[in-house]
Amino acid sequence: MIRILLADDHKLVRKALRIILEECPEWHVCGEASNGREAVKLALELKPDIAVLDFAMPELSGIEATRLIKEALPKVEVLIFTMYDTEELLGSARSAGARGIVAKSNHDEIVNAIRAITRDHVSVS
Repeated sequence: MIRILLADDHKLVRKALRIILEECPEWHVCGEASNGREAVKLALELKPDIAVLDFAMPELSGIEATRLIKEALPKVEVLIFTMYDTEELLGSARSAGARGIVAKSNHDEIVNAIRAITRDHVSVS
């Protein structure tokens, strides 16, 4: 079972993403956070295999949360979930330790990105 943490400041986005991801029987959303600070706290408590973090969140951005999560839990894979897809953002995400960025506008992209990670790591924890 691949455990996934979701963090987005919009409850509707989190709920929709949970439904999409849990269509895959070997994936389980183990927690949801509404801001970056909560995402870090939950990651430390739950130790997910994958964290999907919104880029623009209150309290800590997805980039800042990624950096803190990766410092404490280097095996957790992080994807930045965003409406903004720029080379600068990709560079910042990778520098913080994220595996990559995925567009909010295409749910297939997030599913494919998680599948790619799970092919590399059956269980990251």
